[in-house]
Amino acid sequence: MTIRTTDIEASVREQVEILGLHEVGRTGDRVHLAAAGSRPELTYVAGGEDSIDLLGLIAPSGDALCEVRRRVESEGLAIIGDRPATEGAEDGFSFVGPEGFAYEVLLRTGLGPVQPTGFGPKRYGHFNYHPRDHRGMVEFLTRVLDFRVSDVIGTGGSRGYFLRCNDEHHGIALLQGRGTLHHHAWETQSVVDLVKLGDRLHARGRELLQSPVRHGAGQNVACYYVEHTGAVVELYTDMEHIFDDDRPPVEWEDGAVWWNEWSTTTGFLAQGFRDHGIAPTTKR
Repeated sequence: MTIRTTDIEASVREQVEILGLHEVGRTGDRVHLAAAGSRPELTYVAGGEDSIDLLGLIAPSGDALCEVRRRVESEGLAIIGDRPATEGAEDGFSFVGPEGFAYEVLLRTGLGPVQPTGFGPKRYGHFNYHPRDHRGMVEFLTRVLDFRVSDVIGTGGSRGYFLRCNDEHHGIALLQGRGTLHHHAWETQSVVDLVKLGDRLHARGRELLQSPVRHGAGQNVACYYVEHTGAVVELYTDMEHIFDDDRPPVEWEDGAVWWNEWSTTTGFLAQGFRDHGIAPTTKR
């Protein structure tokens, strides 16, 4: 994932000191960060605006990468890069999809050698965005990128969808909204790490946007904070895995508390939670 920021040093410092990522390189106006590995998982670009530049996806093979490109071209979508923008990738390309969100599809093996760190997540896990036409976006993601629907939120998908591309419950979540990236999410080892994240924020005079919840959709335990750009960061653990490709989607009817199983009456969603987020870049 690549995010443009109005203050690159503040953005980098925040993710190093609070989330626990480490810097793995700098190229021009870009700073590359990773969790436990040595290959970039998150890149910040000094861009004059706070916005989402590229949403990253991994192809499992060279043949899969070629097939994705064929489908993208057959859709008439604009290719904006013929080579990987992310350091350490063997191959890849980038394109602009529906609603102006740009994607980078990469071919690479692993995250590189494990780097010793004092604290931090294991890896980048997924992203959540709020397209205006969420049903159209789901159709695009399943038709062109082969995502499968894990959960349907709201009667008939009135609110959103959780999608997977491997055995983890979701690699992309989307809820109908105002056309923004809401959060990027990082997997950690234990719920204890969520507590320590809250402590690090408190020590800096800040607080969690959402204290720990047990999501019904995905079963992960998660907490959230707002980063410098205005996007939200999720730290989670204990995600559900789905090993049957043909498992039918779980459907959450209107009124079902899919958000938090620990508060089955209200769901305990923090006030203003969905107001945060960043739009696709205008600097392309």
